[in-house]
Amino acid sequence: MNANPDSAGAKLSRRSVVAAGSGLLTAGLAGCLGGGGGAGGGTDGSNTGSNDASGGSESEGGPVVVASFFSFYDFAREVAADTPVTLKNLIPTGLHGHGWEPDASVTRDIIEADAFVHVGEDFQPWADRAIQTLKDDGVDTQLINVREGVELVELAASLDRDEEGVGEGRGKDPHFWLDPRRAKTAVDNITEGLVELAPGHEETFRDNADAYKTDVLDRIDRDYQDIFDRASRKVVQLAAHNAFQYIGVRYGVEMRPLVVNLAASGDVKPSDITEAKRVIEDNDIRYIGAGVFETRRPAKQLIAETPVEAYFPVTPYAGVREDWVENDWGYEEIADNINMPTFEVVLGNKSPEEVGYDGWADEWRNFE
Repeated sequence: MNANPDSAGAKLSRRSVVAAGSGLLTAGLAGCLGGGGGAGGGTDGSNTGSNDASGGSESEGGPVVVASFFSFYDFAREVAADTPVTLKNLIPTGLHGHGWEPDASVTRDIIEADAFVHVGEDFQPWADRAIQTLKDDGVDTQLINVREGVELVELAASLDRDEEGVGEGRGKDPHFWLDPRRAKTAVDNITEGLVELAPGHEETFRDNADAYKTDVLDRIDRDYQDIFDRASRKVVQLAAHNAFQYIGVRYGVEMRPLVVNLAASGDVKPSDITEAKRVIEDNDIRYIGAGVFETRRPAKQLIAETPVEAYFPVTPYAGVREDWVENDWGYEEIADNINMPTFEVVLGNKSPEEVGYDGWADEWRNFE
């Protein structure tokens, strides 16, 4: 038997750590994750569910997987459909997953989980700290890095040369999942992680992953391609943070985010507003996109100070609203009902009244 203290046999039991209440690991994670902001996810039932939408729990006997970001929680629940695996999204409903800092209430979820799906190093500092603490204390929660093997674009494509991103040298844009083709690699990484976690369900995982990549991600890719191919204008102005460059790179359109840094918490500088006004005037832009989980103040300023008539919603799939949860919306439904209609409008392909579901334009024009 391996006597290495870091071996699986010597690792701490997650359940025993939780049972200890305020034990060493809990304290360590609390210190790492410390006080940034709202309650951790997982206490809200809307963020938790078995893959069959029945609201399963660990008591059913299947593995529990927690995810640090909504998109990959959604991918994982699609791959795990019709298996005993339970998925939990750690980001509370209504919050943006990039820039959010949880308090120590996420500790129990991570410790109890059989696997932790994360977005790779340097994207979510709280997740990096939690992973390091788990490793340091020998907790055997399996780690599933969705970014492994993904080809990332340079930050030069993302407008802000002073921004620090991810990857070697920190020179890469992390928002790869907005490109459906790159998102397929994340699905593959999740699939391999779930196979390792629950090998008895390998065939189901792989069948689900293949179907999702073909039926959903390939279809979204084709629909996006059609939208951008039909556009006479190749510039999109967004009153949002710099998360959409992978769409620009994939489909040959120039994305002009008002906030040029990578986190949704980034500030808008007067120079950003000035540049947005120039882009709007030069390209005769009537409609712009605005981040669903970001302040609408800059978008309203552009409406007041430029010929822009209205803003409509965009999101990098970083969070969910309460009504989206109630309607069981995931990456696919958000693409179809939020991003695609808005791109049709802001590119000038269609009027707001011609896109989306019934009442879409009234609901989303200059939304609060």
